[in-house]
Amino acid sequence: MSMTIQSIIKAKIMEDQSEASKNTSTLTKMLKGLDKQLERKEDGRLYLPEWIWVQVYGNLRTLIMNEAHATRYSVHPRADKMYYDLRGLYGWPRMKKDIAMYKDLGTRLDLSTAYHPETDGQSERTIQTLEDMIRACAMDFGGNWDTHLPLVEISYNNSYHSSIKCAPFEALYGRRGRTAIAWTELGEGKLLGPEIIQETTDKIVQIKKRLKVARDRQKSYADKRRKPLEFSVGDKVLLKVSPRKGVVRFGKRRKLLPRYAGPFEIIERIGPVAYQLRLPQELVRVHDTFHVSNLKKYLADVNLHVPLNEVKVDDKLHFVEQPIEILDREVKKLKQR
Repeated sequence: MSMTIQSIIKAKIMEDQSEASKNTSTLTKMLKGLDKQLERKEDGRLYLPEWIWVQVYGNLRTLIMNEAHATRYSVHPRADKMYYDLRGLYGWPRMKKDIAMYKDLGTRLDLSTAYHPETDGQSERTIQTLEDMIRACAMDFGGNWDTHLPLVEISYNNSYHSSIKCAPFEALYGRRGRTAIAWTELGEGKLLGPEIIQETTDKIVQIKKRLKVARDRQKSYADKRRKPLEFSVGDKVLLKVSPRKGVVRFGKRRKLLPRYAGPFEIIERIGPVAYQLRLPQELVRVHDTFHVSNLKKYLADVNLHVPLNEVKVDDKLHFVEQPIEILDREVKKLKQR
């Protein structure tokens, strides 16, 4: 019997490169002028002059860095050694910075943006809970946060989770954990072989069903207040701008301050939730691609938008204000009880 062993990285690179090549405009923006230097070689992969081009799709970059750092064959090299081992094979923008961050953190690097989260939501919620517990221990008992980790571990593992309808310790071992308020004596284990496998399988199925019920319940809450918003190329939309507190613009203040500027025409749809707008010369410093949450359907009413000749915004869509001269002052004496 013959056995073939090969790395999954090659197949992953070809898959992601094929996905990136489908959108020519996106590919050009990602390469920032290097697209003309791409060359497809005999192995089917796209190369820059010296390296295999590693695009930003999926978790390919993290997979490569993990393979060069955390496997038994690499034995956790330093960032410099890791960079020099990889740069002869692969290349992407800010590669050295990504590797240094990956090594310093010592953790799996899952990059996400505010509008396109791709990390595990359940893990993020768990981390938030642990942060709150550690903060509470540090405030109540004092000392460094790391001295309270055993307390946090015991408390978390023995706390009831509404999503799985039991504590994590009970889900894993089939019994309540021994604590000051629930001290149980341990008996002899009687499940052996196929019996314990079957019981564990049943628990996993039950927990998955409970997690799905909890997830569907939270989704139903969000869907009641959420309405999918889609536009077509050629539609006109208003663009949300960020007012500054205490600033008077257009004769209005605070809550009455204009929230939208425009209208602007949509010239391209970038993915399912992003659109490229045709911006005027006044907004040349602003990036022309926006998430759908920053857009609003344009209605043909001049009172609903702000004329561009009255708008001055910076590259972060904040109003640019000019200093105002103080002409007079007055001191008022208030009634004191």
